[in-house]
Amino acid sequence: MCCLWFSKIAYTQDSIDRSLLDAVDIAKVIRHQDPDSSVILLQEAYDKSMSVGDTLQAINALLEMTDVYGHQANYAKSYDYFWDVLFLSDDIKNDSLRAIIYYRLGRMYSFYKRREDAFKYLQTSLDINKNLVRTGKLDKAYLVQNYYAFCNTYRELDEPNTAKIYLDSCFAYYKDIPGQVDRASLRFEKAFILDQEGKTEEALRIMKEVEPWFLENLPSYLVLVYTYWGDMFRNISNFKESRAYYNKALKISKTYNSHIDFTPLVYERLADLYLKAGDYQNAFENQKAAKDLDAQFFDSRSESNRPLLEIKDEFRQEKERREKLIQQQRLEQLEQEDKISLLQRIILLGSLIFLIIIGLIYVKHLRSKHKAEKQLIRRNKELEIQKAEELLELKNKELATSALQLVEKDEFLQMLKSKLKENGDSVKASELNQVLKSISVSNNNNWEEFKLRFTAVNEKFYKELIQRYPKLTQSDQKICALIKLNFSSKDMARLLGISVESVHTTRYRLRKKMGLDRSVNLEEFISGM
Repeated sequence: MCCLWFSKIAYTQDSIDRSLLDAVDIAKVIRHQDPDSSVILLQEAYDKSMSVGDTLQAINALLEMTDVYGHQANYAKSYDYFWDVLFLSDDIKNDSLRAIIYYRLGRMYSFYKRREDAFKYLQTSLDINKNLVRTGKLDKAYLVQNYYAFCNTYRELDEPNTAKIYLDSCFAYYKDIPGQVDRASLRFEKAFILDQEGKTEEALRIMKEVEPWFLENLPSYLVLVYTYWGDMFRNISNFKESRAYYNKALKISKTYNSHIDFTPLVYERLADLYLKAGDYQNAFENQKAAKDLDAQFFDSRSESNRPLLEIKDEFRQEKERREKLIQQQRLEQLEQEDKISLLQRIILLGSLIFLIIIGLIYVKHLRSKHKAEKQLIRRNKELEIQKAEELLELKNKELATSALQLVEKDEFLQMLKSKLKENGDSVKASELNQVLKSISVSNNNNWEEFKLRFTAVNEKFYKELIQRYPKLTQSDQKICALIKLNFSSKDMARLLGISVESVHTTRYRLRKKMGLDRSVNLEEFISGM
């Protein structure tokens, strides 16, 4: 029953070696027919589990060994393995597993009627599981196992009233879950309580109803079932049936090597029946068998059980020593941690202050650097703009000078042309025409050269002018270019070879084409483009 409960916890591990599980399963099957071979298999499974570091499966193997030895009433061996299990369970910090171990340990102490120790361990198991239920790690239905253990123990101590209280708790918390106590087991306990209450007929009916389940699922437990069944028939003076069931119990115990520790009680009951029937020979033999078995299993003089009854409790002594050592180490560790923590806080605070100072200095440096860079960029930009403006102004001055030179050149050529016409008699006609033609072409080329140079210097102005006023003629563009160069109307007239009035007329028409109001100064407007 207990192993099913352990399986619910242990077999949820995906990492368990299948070969180990197979060995344990085989050992469980053959433990009643061949307990020695079962122990060998379990020992091999334990050794292999420890070699591969599978602590959980090692504990499973040990618990199975405690079960095998327990059914053979070899409690000293079972006891020793329990302490080994406790050591391992402490290492893996598994509360569910510790609850099972304390549960089993409490039951073992109950076999020796060590009431105080038995209930101490059973209560420890119950408290662990209740805490797991409170924290949501365990379904409260698993508490039935703990209440069932209390019920068993009070039955064995012949305290049916208290046993009934815990049995009621079993039914109250009962739910079909993996590893749960079967209802047949709970009904068996109920039958015992009913018999103690004088309701033997109802108790017998329940025993008959639950017997098939035990025959199919847990035949070894029939040692107890048949023993209490025999008690019920004895209580109603049906000694024949009572004797038959006691003998059934002994046969089951021998067949399954199970609950051997319970057989002294059965022999005592048989001896009492034979004594009442006047069969003194059988009464003596059964009484002798009961005493021999009782001495073997429970007498302090028994070599197998003396270590247990003396309660060496090496585990508890070692555990107390370890706990004191751990506490001392923990205290020293805490003191050291406090010192380290204080030092860490001081270092952390100093580092933090240092980082803040460095950060502030760095931020201030970055701000100063960025401010200087911005000022430098702004200064460079201003210088570039200033330089570009100065260069543009210089080139425009050069253009203006060049234009004026062209005017002077044209005036000179015009004067030369007039003089040549006046003195045409002394110059050949063909040479005269060639010079006059050259002067005209030169005049046109000079203007194209001026236009190209002006456009190259004032490219942005020229593009914007054409883009905004695409309908302006070449003459209009010339006027705009000359206004950009701050030419006066008189200089424009000289350069273009027209009268000042014509320049004024052209300027007027230009204002109209550009859609300028009379209040707008044409020179300022064009200079701002």
